[in-house]
Formats: sequence, structure tokens, C-alpha cells
Amino acid sequence: MGEDRKLAVLRAIVEDYVATEEPVGSRALVERHGLGVSSATVRNDMAALEEEGFIHQPHTSAGRVPTDKGYRLFVDRLTAVKPMSAAEKRAIATLLDGAVDLDDVVQRSVRLLSTLTRQVAIVQYPTLSRSTVRHIELVAITPTRVMLILILSTGRVEQRLVEVRGAVADSQLSDLRVRVNQAAAGERIADAVTALAALPDAVPPSDALLTRTVVDVLTDAMGDHRSDERVAVGGAANLARFGDSFDTAVRPLLEALEEQVVLLKLIGEATTGDAVTVRIGHEGPYSELSSTSVVAAGYGPPEQALATLGVVGPTRMDYPGSMAAVRAVARYVSRILDEGQQ
Repeated sequence: MGEDRKLAVLRAIVEDYVATEEPVGSRALVERHGLGVSSATVRNDMAALEEEGFIHQPHTSAGRVPTDKGYRLFVDRLTAVKPMSAAEKRAIATLLDGAVDLDDVVQRSVRLLSTLTRQVAIVQYPTLSRSTVRHIELVAITPTRVMLILILSTGRVEQRLVEVRGAVADSQLSDLRVRVNQAAAGERIADAVTALAALPDAVPPSDALLTRTVVDVLTDAMGDHRSDERVAVGGAANLARFGDSFDTAVRPLLEALEEQVVLLKLIGEATTGDAVTVRIGHEGPYSELSSTSVVAAGYGPPEQALATLGVVGPTRMDYPGSMAAVRAVARYVSRILDEGQQ
């Protein structure tokens, strides 16, 4: 029972400190939480927690605040990520269901996450190299000009104009459309490029030049990795709530928001399933951001995480609420992308 009570005391300290932004004393814990023990017992438990490095006493204050180690134990001992309320679920559905394309999904997700968590939200654009080809369309614009439309599993659409030598017959274009889709549809980018490269040698000589021209343009479109290093950021104004920790947490984070490579490393690699990753303080990749925490999750179709989304802010954050919001938004965005493949 002693360990369970100490964990309850730690949980109460974390919750109160996040809510009040003030160091927490034993009397406040007894008054606000049904711990069922005296202030003296709570003080003993706090002393033990401090000795073990889970809390510490800032300056000469009588209260205690959690350490990175304390936050970590708190997060690890959460029995379950708390469910979103019905109102929060409706807000997610209402906002994201109205998205018209991938860019819109990403921008809406950033606004939604920053609103739900009151933290800085970061959403990585889907990684092209992990996506699959959904469909390739070829449309004759003029007898010698073809519009090539590449649609990926992420919802991303690439359009290219192809200039060809000589007039292209409708039957030629129809046959080529079938061939490129048979080779590439449903395949990962790398496998699709390999399959398409073999097509010019598999068609009649009269169609080889047209096929090679289209394949070259398709390969170029698939090799466009601009989105792999793109992130959307929102909610930076939320950092104004943490004025007391400006120099240690807010200023370094504001500077980091200017560097997309830093942000990509900060939110980490995408993970599959419902896994929510929490990195607290010194667990992160940058020592100058040791006063911040990150809550992130991968998103994408089932068993295929395409990218990562999450929130970042000072270590004094509402971990259960942030974890619930990140997981819910990741699930919803995944569903949108999955339905888009049908």
C-alpha cells in the first residue's frame, strides 16, 4: 500500500502543479485530494519521492514540483489514455470532415490539435517514400499533349503536362493507361518506379517512345520528395501561457519552430497502430530543449504510418489530455486517408 500511496501523492502533485502552476504543499494535497491520510503522512511520502528523484523543491518554497523522472513515472503509470468527450469528438469530426484535400487536412489538424491541447501543434506532411500509388490517369489535352495525373495513397495529387512527338490515338492512350496502372497501382513508390521502368521494353516498338516519355515523367513525379521535409506548425501563441519559464522552455522552443529539420527530429519517427510516444525533458534529442516535452503519434492507413503529428510544450503539460487529443486526431486523419484509398 505504501508504494500505491506514494504514486497517488505523485499523481496529485503532477495534477495540481499543471493546474495551478505553483509548487504543491502537503496541506493542499490533503485538502484537494481524497488521500485518506494525514498531512504528516503525506509529508513523509513527499520526502521519499524527493529522495528518489521524482519531485524537487524549487528555491525556498515549501512546495514541491515534479522532475522529468516524476513526469515519466506519472505517464508510465497511467492506466489508460482518457477518452475524449462527446463534444471533443464532434469538434474533431466537424472540422476534419470538411477538408477538401491533403493540405487542408494537415492545416485543419494543426489548428485542431493546438486548440484541444493549448500547446504548439506539429503535423508532418505524409512521407512520399512510404506511400503507394492509388491511380494514374492520362488525359489527352491536344493530339500531342497529355495530362498525367498521379494519385497517391496519402491523398497527394501530382499533375504533369507531357509533350509527345506525333499525334496520340485514343486507343494508344487507353492501352498505356491500362499498362501503367497494372504496373504501378497498389505498389510502394520504389516498387512502382521499378515496374514502370520495364514497360518501354514490353510494348510494341511503335508505342515505345510514347511509353518511355510518360514513364520518365511519372518517375520524376514520384521522385519529388519536397513533402518529406515539410511540417505545419500551429498554436505558437499558446506559449504565452508559460511566461514564468520563458528563458528555459519558451525561448528555445520558439527558436526551434523556425527550423523544420529540428521539428521533424523533435516529433520523431512515425509509429504504427495506436502508439502514442511521450518524450519528457532530457529524453528529447536536443539538450537546449530539455525543459520541453513532446507527445506524438504516427498516422496513416492501417499498418502503414506515413508521417507523425503531435504537440510540444513545457514539461508542465496536461499529459493525459494531450495524449488523448494526439491519439484521437491521428486516428481520425488515418481514417480519412484510408477512406480516400477506397
